[in-house]
Amino acid sequence: MLNLNSTIDLDVKTVLRWWGRELSFLVPEKIKQRVSDSQGFIIASVENNQLRLTFQMDGQSEQLTVLDYDKSAVADYTDLLANDERLSKAKVILRLTGQDAIKKELGLPAAAKENIQQVIAYELDRYTPFKANQVYFAVKRLPKQLNNAEQIKVLLVLTSRETLDELYANVKAMGIVPMFADYEGVANDFEHGDDIYNLLPDELIPKVAKIPQIIHSTLISLVFLLLAAVIVMPVWFEYQAVDELTKKIHKVEKEASKIKTMQLETSALIDETQQLLNEKNTTPSVLTMLNTLSSLMKDDTWLAYLQYADDHLQIQGESPAASTLIAVLEDSPVFNKAVFVSPVTQDSVSKQEHFQITVDPVVDTTKQVDVDAK
Repeated sequence: MLNLNSTIDLDVKTVLRWWGRELSFLVPEKIKQRVSDSQGFIIASVENNQLRLTFQMDGQSEQLTVLDYDKSAVADYTDLLANDERLSKAKVILRLTGQDAIKKELGLPAAAKENIQQVIAYELDRYTPFKANQVYFAVKRLPKQLNNAEQIKVLLVLTSRETLDELYANVKAMGIVPMFADYEGVANDFEHGDDIYNLLPDELIPKVAKIPQIIHSTLISLVFLLLAAVIVMPVWFEYQAVDELTKKIHKVEKEASKIKTMQLETSALIDETQQLLNEKNTTPSVLTMLNTLSSLMKDDTWLAYLQYADDHLQIQGESPAASTLIAVLEDSPVFNKAVFVSPVTQDSVSKQEHFQITVDPVVDTTKQVDVDAK
């Protein structure tokens, strides 16, 4: 089921690069050769004090020659270029072996992805035995881990400055000027151009004319953009639609949350009101009790004390015939359970009987109000 609350991380550059590779087969080879400013790569690697040259193009590798470190190497390399026209536009890659470079996988906080180079340079002596001014290094991003969004994985590739400077000076003395330097353990994929890194510092990278490069890059970009637009644009529009729908859903959810809160508050008020009404309905009317007592008590009977507490009405007074009061109170629809709570005594002067009676008022449940029903 589609989860509209998930965040879509859309990397447009990655998408365009991937579709460009997938659609490049539609471009005729001759056109690609004309618009491309390079055709293949010359991989130069040092083995046993010898320089091994390998030509790489379209995923195929071909060993060219092995040159010695002497004066004849310059002439041999010049002859190689003259006799093989494929090498005229090939870029030279200085590939370091395991004796000259190392790699190390690091885990960094996700917040460091915007300035990985600066973060690594600042704490290089913590990750490696070297300081930043002792080595040349490059950082290569590794695929994102779905189960750990708070951390990114990178691959640190480094070589000592002394080693790379010496190798560069040696190959340059042979007439070979590399544009890139990488490590064979983490070789660059120049054919596809994915996350290319370069161990060469800016001052050692040969300057190339920018105008032809701009023209070539523009032509290639136009071809790939036109081919990819038909597929990429619908995806982009769909992404925009999903994003807009997600915003609307968030807005509706916020309104629904407010309504739910109001409903809960209303229900709480109804419950409190019902509780108050129930308490009121279960308590008899004091005025009704007084009126009833006034009508039931004869003129020769009078009350000296009256108290209502804990659902009981207690009365005290004098009457010429106190024993008859129990029957009078029981016959009333307002009272029941009338009992003497103390013995009846007779006043020696007035000949009146002193009495103390407790009676339970009858509650009229037919008048109870249901707030929900209203």
